[in-house]
Amino acid sequence: MRKLGTIDLEILFLAVKEKGTFDENNLENSELKRHGVGKILDTLASLKDRKFISLNSDGSFSITQLAREILWSPNIPIWGRILRLLQIKSCTLNQIIDIIGTSEDKIMQELEELRKNEFVLMSPQRQDDKLIKMYEILPEGIEEIDKTDTQGFNKSNFRKSELNGGITQIINDIQNEIQKSNILEHEKNRIIEKVKDLRNRLEI
Repeated sequence: MRKLGTIDLEILFLAVKEKGTFDENNLENSELKRHGVGKILDTLASLKDRKFISLNSDGSFSITQLAREILWSPNIPIWGRILRLLQIKSCTLNQIIDIIGTSEDKIMQELEELRKNEFVLMSPQRQDDKLIKMYEILPEGIEEIDKTDTQGFNKSNFRKSELNGGITQIINDIQNEIQKSNILEHEKNRIIEKVKDLRNRLEI
């Protein structure tokens, strides 16, 4: 993944919230104004140079597909998006849900798996007299998400054994159903051989 800074993230997320395009008014009415005009202009120029945003003829900016592929593409599993986000900055649960744009149930499920695999750390912190859960990425999580840049997400070891276990159970069920069926014995054997070939191709 091409690395983003926290202000990069804020601007791209503003674009996502504004349905892909934002202008000077959107920037002024957002929390980005706290960074100052100079910093915002520098960040916009950097994002444009990296082809994460494009400048429109009316002076507005649009997020590019290249930038969407970082955190907002359905091609990236939710756990991958979470790790990429936490690699940019530590977040509360609400921030993760808001930025990634997925349901709380799905986010919580993925966060729990990431925590069990020791890819993220959850630590309670007190803010404004409230106790909140803050999530941060651990070195193992950084290593795992960095590997996906070259290997892709399908080859990740994260939850691989769980996935393979589920596929194995399905294949076993199919074989059992074939054995119980009333079709001719040679037909059973032919189908079972195809199922075995499938298992071998899946390497499980």
